[in-house]
Amino acid sequence: METYDAVLVYDGECPYCSIAARALERLDDVGAISWYDDAAQAFLDAQFGEVPFAMFLVDERRSRVYAGRSAAEELADRAGTPGIVGSLVRDNYDRIARAVGVASGRGRDPDDYHESYPLDDDAAALFARLVAAAVERPEALA
Repeated sequence: METYDAVLVYDGECPYCSIAARALERLDDVGAISWYDDAAQAFLDAQFGEVPFAMFLVDERRSRVYAGRSAAEELADRAGTPGIVGSLVRDNYDRIARAVGVASGRGRDPDDYHESYPLDDDAAALFARLVAAAVERPEALA
């Protein structure tokens, strides 16, 4: 069975976001699931006490949850893009997210979560569910 050290939670109903998530296929240790997945919803509620709408990168090995701009920058770094690309993505995250939302007809902006957070113990206990969802539904990246 495939396993991941990190799982990206992204807007699975956004075609542009899904295309970006496909780029993760070359990162062997990162899986991806839709924000709408039950496992993602349970994880976010355990981590934050609510279910914020944003992109999150959950890294069990580092015991961190990267959100919004921080998640985008971390993904750019892991993909081996030059540092300036990560900085541009981080600095323009809100503008990019807003434009993607309009283009995809999403009708809602991401919530204001943009930091790197310590992985909460209750949320860490649900990490295996995120991995299982990423392994079971690779079509989420198709």
